[in-house]
Amino acid sequence: MSKYKGMNNIVNNTQSLEELQKLCALQQKQIAELTAKLNWFEEQFRLSKQRQFGASSEKTASEQQQLLLFNEAEKEAQVLLAEPTLETITYKRRKQRGHREMMLKDLPVETIEYRLPVEEQICSCCGGPLHEMSTEVRQELKVIPAQVKIIKHVSHVYACRRCERENITTPITTAPMPKPVLPGSLVSPSTMAFVMSQKYVQGLPLYRQEQELARIGIEISRQTLANWMLYGANRWLTLLYDRMHQHLLKQDILHADETVLQVLHEPGRDAEAKSYLWLYRTGRMGPHIVLYEYQPTREGEHPSRFLNGFKGFLHVDGYSGYNKVPDVILVGCWAHARRKFDEALKALPQSKRSANVAAKEGLEFCNRLFAIERELKDATPEERYKTRLARSRPVLDAFWAWLNEQNSQVLPKSTFGKAIHYCLSQWNKLEAFLQDGRLEIDNNRSERSIKPFVIGRKNWLFANTQRGARASAVIYSIVETAKENGLNPFNYLSYIFEKLPNSNINDPNVLDKFLPWSDTLPANCRVHK
Repeated sequence: MSKYKGMNNIVNNTQSLEELQKLCALQQKQIAELTAKLNWFEEQFRLSKQRQFGASSEKTASEQQQLLLFNEAEKEAQVLLAEPTLETITYKRRKQRGHREMMLKDLPVETIEYRLPVEEQICSCCGGPLHEMSTEVRQELKVIPAQVKIIKHVSHVYACRRCERENITTPITTAPMPKPVLPGSLVSPSTMAFVMSQKYVQGLPLYRQEQELARIGIEISRQTLANWMLYGANRWLTLLYDRMHQHLLKQDILHADETVLQVLHEPGRDAEAKSYLWLYRTGRMGPHIVLYEYQPTREGEHPSRFLNGFKGFLHVDGYSGYNKVPDVILVGCWAHARRKFDEALKALPQSKRSANVAAKEGLEFCNRLFAIERELKDATPEERYKTRLARSRPVLDAFWAWLNEQNSQVLPKSTFGKAIHYCLSQWNKLEAFLQDGRLEIDNNRSERSIKPFVIGRKNWLFANTQRGARASAVIYSIVETAKENGLNPFNYLSYIFEKLPNSNINDPNVLDKFLPWSDTLPANCRVHK
């Protein structure tokens, strides 16, 4: 009996040991999962603190002194370059006077002269008369705030007195008068241009403009200001917008991006729903065209429709919606890829950021590519194409091998894992910049163009209606394209609002003369440098 009892104890002990081992394995798995979640939350916390309180710059110290990851001594050595025998440092100091004269040369000058009264032009020493021997000059900048005046257009009407006396009918001739920008309204071309440039260039909401006008005695409601802008955009600026769109589609290299826009009153949607402002623009080769388009969603059908007829290269970020655009080669953004590794580095504890961690290695691969691009800034497209194949291609090959090696070791949901996954999933787009020397390594050109809208949005926060959102997209397109082409937005808007109502707007060749890159625009539309 005791023998069977001992055997039962052995069996029970064996079962208990197996259960304990299973329980231990389960707990180890749970601990690993909880540790991974904890690490993820800690990364997100550090990133959040960095975004809230840290510097927004993505530059690293290693950009000035890169790590020797690529046998840099062998790759960067230039055998045929003569070694300098003596280092000469030359300091260049700007001549402030010359710079000031250049800045002031095109400004109108008001001269105020100060002379001694005749009775005081007597020598204090001998009492003899004084003569003017020289002058002392001081220059100041005088700012004249916005001034408002009435322009009264008076058209004189003429008739023949002889016909009045002798004939049954009398011909009447009226002196021609320019057509107004808005019939029956007080708004002039300059006023409409001023309201638009204040909001879409300076970021000044209409209610503040209403208050500013009231301070100088002009009571005009923000509703009236809004009506002026809507009419100006829909009646006149849309003509130029559509023509610019036609020119845009003729290019073979474009950039695209999108950002959030809140529109309060959209049919069937809540006021808090996200709408989008899409950006399309030309690349480094002219003409410089920047177009915005409002759409209620972020669906890929919107860029596909807007770019219908375009064939070529399209610079984009990692958003999959651009995959729906037909007949294009998508060019990825290395600034986005680099940003992922920069975030992965910042997500680490402070004590680990200076170590040779994998995130820093990934960042250095990106830095190496950007360093090559900086050297090619002034190169021709042909030179850039050849140099990229010779120098950037080997870096890309090494980076690709490194990414695949890291991918098998990294936690997919970690910040570093997401950086790895982004590069691998976007690789075909990321290496597409090698195909043409006119292409750029990043999509920063789009981000710079969408930034004025993002800054302006912080001031006026939202659009009220879809009609207002579309008008805003048109106005932004005109003023940003004007800025890209070196124009003064206010002077340019004033000019087109004055001339378009009195031009044949049905003739595309006539409209082309008003486009921001036209060489027929008057000199006062251009920014004086």
